[in-house]
Amino acid sequence: MTINDPFIQALKAGDQQAFRTLVDTYQQKVLNTALSMLQNQETAEDITQDVFVSVFKTILSFNEKSSVSTWIYRITVNKCLDHLRSAGRQKKAGFLVQLFQKEEGKDLADQPDFIHPGVVLEKREQSKYLFKAINSLQENQKTAFILTHIEDLPQREVAEIMNISVKAVESLLQRAKTNLRKFLGDMER
Repeated sequence: MTINDPFIQALKAGDQQAFRTLVDTYQQKVLNTALSMLQNQETAEDITQDVFVSVFKTILSFNEKSSVSTWIYRITVNKCLDHLRSAGRQKKAGFLVQLFQKEEGKDLADQPDFIHPGVVLEKREQSKYLFKAINSLQENQKTAFILTHIEDLPQREVAEIMNISVKAVESLLQRAKTNLRKFLGDMER
């Protein structure tokens, strides 16, 4: 979609059919990205809905300097990261409550092993370990890795989404791969 694209103009004019087309085009991509980042189907579905509500509410501020796709991925990533940060704060609070209540049991904030619904049956065990490893990465490494290797986006678009240079994306990916190898190697022992 180019600048002054009639589709974008229709979106900005509030055309409901254009918005339906946008949702139909990007809904599965947004859901897949959210699933990969959050590793929870229900939460990913909620985030997907939030993304399109945000797009609808802020379409007039879309400046058309990037593609609609990049803009939507950026919103998705930001919403996922906000959710993860919030969940991290809740997990810490839950841990403190458990310490003071001296109750035994599982930390409710711990995520069960995640298996992405798009993974074929034969690869599910490997997928479970890979997503556990991806979850161990630093936030920016995780984002770059998921967008590049799971969502299969070009590094230039990942750089736009993350608002960093292509060289920075390459560096993040290199560090992510090193950390993933280390994490997966430690798991095998």
